[in-house]
Amino acid sequence: MTLSLDALDTPLLGIAAWSGTGKTTLLEALLPRLADAGMQVAVIKHAHHAFDIDRPGKDSYRLRQAGATPMLVASGKRFALMMETPEREEADLAALIPHVLPLAPDLILVEGFKAWPLPKLELHRQALEKPLMAVDDPWVRAVATPDDVALPDGVERLSMDDHDALIDWLQAWPQRWHEMRRGPRETS
Repeated sequence: MTLSLDALDTPLLGIAAWSGTGKTTLLEALLPRLADAGMQVAVIKHAHHAFDIDRPGKDSYRLRQAGATPMLVASGKRFALMMETPEREEADLAALIPHVLPLAPDLILVEGFKAWPLPKLELHRQALEKPLMAVDDPWVRAVATPDDVALPDGVERLSMDDHDALIDWLQAWPQRWHEMRRGPRETS
């Protein structure tokens, strides 16, 4: 599937970073504060391996192994929809987004789909000695970093350590979505 940002009214923002940058730790700190501010934030996370949210021996695991597809397991506290996708080499972001849209989130954060054409916030740490993604990815709109790094024109600088500023930036994203979804930033 292809991702049509023009048809998507719900704001979407990729969180792009090299492994070890601290994506999960930062999101763990920011998500409760966004919720306290009244924002419902959905997260779609890419896993680079086969994973299971169920345990062998449990009824839902056994039924999924027997061929149930999809398998939805639910309680009063949560539900999980498990779908086998053996024909796909990689997760298809365009196919996943419709699963969260009925829940009417104010923002969908997408973590791990680095190659997809969508607006992104890059997290960068020079200590990892990895290249700045914003140089080659015109979809990167801002870089959060604790370091003094040169950024391409049109890329905003945010301090990774200033959670108040990051919260403000994320809360403002829905108002910027209609402009940001039009395409990548201009590059020279």
